[in-house]
Amino acid sequence: MGFRRSLYKTPAQLRAMVEPGLITAAALDAVRAIIAPGVTTLELDAAASAVITGRGAISNFQMVRGYRHTICSSVNQQVVHGIPGERVLEPGDIVSIDAGAEYKGWNGDSAITIVIPDPSRPELVSAREELSRVTERSLWAGIAALATASHVAEVGAAIQRSIEASGQRYGILREYVGHGIGRKMHESPSVFNYRVPEQGPEVRPGLALAIEPMVVAGSEVTFVEDDDWTVSTVDGSAGSHWEHSVAVHDGGIWVLTAPDGGAAGLAPFGVVPQQIG
Repeated sequence: MGFRRSLYKTPAQLRAMVEPGLITAAALDAVRAIIAPGVTTLELDAAASAVITGRGAISNFQMVRGYRHTICSSVNQQVVHGIPGERVLEPGDIVSIDAGAEYKGWNGDSAITIVIPDPSRPELVSAREELSRVTERSLWAGIAALATASHVAEVGAAIQRSIEASGQRYGILREYVGHGIGRKMHESPSVFNYRVPEQGPEVRPGLALAIEPMVVAGSEVTFVEDDDWTVSTVDGSAGSHWEHSVAVHDGGIWVLTAPDGGAAGLAPFGVVPQQIG
């Protein structure tokens, strides 16, 4: 049985996804600019919200039933889905920020991780920065694989291979994965961050994916905190989350949530992104 035709977008639909991707990137840039000791996660949320609404978009996170914030802010042992609030950031914190925007009916979704400097704890900061680097590199490895993949499962295999190549015993979250993106923030197919036996859908022009490795310094076993959203590690180890929305089109691939289309991130892999025609 073939996959649904609706899994793949038209060139015009992919072009319509460029602007929400850029708005999402700008919102994350605004958050990145103010992350520092003494700032609350709610202030980060406000910064992202101002950008998204200022550019005529809406937060697609707020369209998820029961969620009223613009971003997810996950700190230290919190890996994903952390709720912004009165928590004050401290030196040495590792902070993952996930954001998305809907613009004219199309969605963008992206995440970054930032480690706040702490001169008094250089070993902690170094370890957390390495965790973030490994996670981000695995993201780009997955995106690079998408440029030549025949099936979606090759993305997850590339992500896992990249993480294993670090030589560190990191955990990859199993219960939370990437996804298709388009008219909705979360669409089919699932994009696993690890090797799976099934090949998954065919990679061909029109496919749009949100690729998002979630990696932890210890065991990948997690639990959902009492707020019913925040996903934290059971062993208390730190987590990192990086994500981009990516389009496959007739000319190649284009990272929708990167202003340069992913040129800088893909350069080490020998992949040159091509603008959507």
